[in-house]
Parts: sequence; C-alpha cells; structure tokens
Amino acid sequence: MPAASVETPPMNQAQHRATFFRQSGWLMVANVAGGVFMWAVHFLSRRIGPEEYGVFIACLAVAMCIPSIPLQMVVAHQTAQALATHRERELAGMIRQFWLWTSVLWLAGAVIVLLFQGTIIAHWKISSPSALWVTLPVVLLSIWLPIFWGALQGQQNFLWLGWSMLLNGIGRMSVAVVAVAVMGALAGGMMTGVLLGLLVAVAIALWQTRTLWLGPSLPFDWRSLLRQVMPLLLGFGAFQFLFTADTMFVKAFFDKNTAGFYGSAGTLSRALMWLVGPLAAVMFPRLVHSTSRGENTDLTGLVLLGTGILAVGGALGLSVVGPWIVRFVSGKEFVEVASSLLPWYAGAMVPLALANVLLNSLLARSSFKVVPSLCILAIAYGFALTRFHATPVMVLQTLGVFNLLLLAVCAWFSWGARASNAK
Repeated sequence: MPAASVETPPMNQAQHRATFFRQSGWLMVANVAGGVFMWAVHFLSRRIGPEEYGVFIACLAVAMCIPSIPLQMVVAHQTAQALATHRERELAGMIRQFWLWTSVLWLAGAVIVLLFQGTIIAHWKISSPSALWVTLPVVLLSIWLPIFWGALQGQQNFLWLGWSMLLNGIGRMSVAVVAVAVMGALAGGMMTGVLLGLLVAVAIALWQTRTLWLGPSLPFDWRSLLRQVMPLLLGFGAFQFLFTADTMFVKAFFDKNTAGFYGSAGTLSRALMWLVGPLAAVMFPRLVHSTSRGENTDLTGLVLLGTGILAVGGALGLSVVGPWIVRFVSGKEFVEVASSLLPWYAGAMVPLALANVLLNSLLARSSFKVVPSLCILAIAYGFALTRFHATPVMVLQTLGVFNLLLLAVCAWFSWGARASNAK
C-alpha cells in the first residue's frame, strides 16, 4: 500500500532505532539479493568471451554514468521535505516536471547517438549495433528509475523500494540467460536482460508512488527549488563520478580483453556498496524529515559505524575469496588479472562507502558548503585518470587516493568546519 502523508504518533529513540534497523535490514537483503542476480548475469561472460563481455561492460557503464544517484537523492529530498511540511500538491507537479524534462533530454541525446552511431561503434569497438540500440531504452529507464525510487525513498516506502530492486535483478538475469544461452545472443542479449529488469522495476515504482504524482498539483517556486536542487545534483553527481568513471576510462585506454577483466573485478568490488548502501539510503529521508521539523537525531554516527564494520569486513573477505569467485563465474582466463586488481578495487570502496554516509548526512541537513570542494575533486579525478593509467592497478590506485580525499573532505565539513565555526 503506498505511503501517504499521514501523521503518526511520535516514537522514542528506541522505537526509532528498531524501525530503522528493520527497514535498513529489509532493504539490505533486497539490495544484496537483487545485486546477486545482477552479478549472476556475468556468468554469461564464459559464453560470449572477453571481447563481447567488454562491450557489455562498456554499454552498462554508459547507463551507470547516468546521474541516477543525484536524481534519486534530489527526488527523495524533495519528497521527504514536502511530506513533512504538507506540500503534496507542489510535489506532484515537481515530479511530473522532472519526468517530462529528463525524458526530453534523453530524446535529444538519443537522436545524436543515432546520427553518430558509426563513429561510436568504431570507437567503442562494438561488433554489433544491436547492443547500442538496446542501450538507448536502457538509458531512458535508467533515468526514470531514480526519479520514482527517490519518491519511494522519500515517502519511506522501503518495502516496495526493496521489491523493485530485487525484481530488477531477477528480471535482468532471467532474460539475459534466455537470450544468450538459448537464443545465442551476445552483448546485445545481455543488454536486453538489463532492459527488461529495468522495465519491471520502473513499473513497480510508478504504481507504488502514483498517489504522489497523479494527484492535483500546485505551482511551485522554481528559483527556490533550484537553490535546493542544484547543490544536491552537483554533490551526488560528483560522488557518482568517483564511483563509476574508472570503467569508462579503462575501456578507452586498454584493449578489449583487459576491459573485460577489469569489469569482472569491478563488478565484485562494487558489490560492497550493495551491502552498505541501504544504511545511508534509509538514513537520508529520516534526516531530511527531522531537519524540516527541527528535530534532533543521532543516526549518522550509528550508520557510519555500521558501514565501516561491514565495508572493511567485506573488502577483506573479497580479497581472500574473490579469485575463486572470478574463476567460478568468468573462467580461469579472468583469474590472473582480476585477482591482482581485487585487493586494490575492494580497498578503494571502503573510504567511498564511509564518505557516502557523511555526504548523505550533510546534504540531508542542507549543509551545501561541501559541494564546491566535491566538484573540484571530481574534476581533478577525471584529469588524473587521463594522466595516470599506465596499468589497471595504477587506475585503481588513483581511484583509492581520490576516495580517501573524498572521505577527508566530507569528514572536515561534518566535524572540522563545525568545530572551527563554534570557536
């Protein structure tokens, strides 16, 4: 049943914590299970070979570089704030406008891609244009999904947010297996699985948030909205760039097989974010709600501790068992390169996971002073990748250094700047 803006009796701290852990526990189970199904798609790399697998990773990376995290967090922020302050009609108009204009931007981008598809296919070393064609609707649904996941997150409807995540993974795996194993498709067939999984996830999110975007709307102040939205887009956009850009750079700088090996290690390492991400995802709308009502909460420290324990334990475990998993999933030809990359990749995810908690906390409280530093850091990271890419390990060392800098910046604005202002 979709959540509505209904007043609930106040809860004490113990009840708040119990609810938080119940919701984040379910979201963690759904996120990890959905992630496992998405990861299981990579078993098909054995059938299509390193070259086609590299094409699949590159097409997938295009969808990953859609600013899905900033879009979701903007809508989650505005939804939680609107429900806390009883501005549901303004919210309805806002969601519809987001939906419309992001679709218009996608249409313009799709026309450009189709006009220059020959150049793109040659540059990305794509053997069949079908993979590129399927990627276009994948990108559209990848734009729509964070909008409506953000609405689910903002209304704290974590039950259906979790189901949408889970069925996204199940749909992706099922269709990809049929396309590749039964019909003999290659990278295009795997991307078709991605498309169908996204379609199911978007349908669930649309239905469960219908009371938010189908209702009557009221005009809203665009200028005021932009003052809130732009820092969120830039802040979470910088984070997503640090999270995903390395794969696209590797595809451009290295041969087809190396890109496939690198992608195999990256898929496993990013699974750490599937594990710890739900803690910050549940925390974010709660902090927005509390800030909008002038309430205090101690969630940030608790979430940071839990994230640190899970991320460090996961990185150590992955470094030990990762080579065996790579051999089992992708084949022995992937093991040598992927095994040398896994410790670096998993280690780089730990400071990123911790920085994610602090960044969610800062932006949920509208502490936007951190955003310019994040944008400068993201630009510097992109420049550094164009200079330091002699080997895949060097790319990961660059990623690790910049993730540590990201954590330091978020920590400074969370505590250091506050202590300095208090003097």
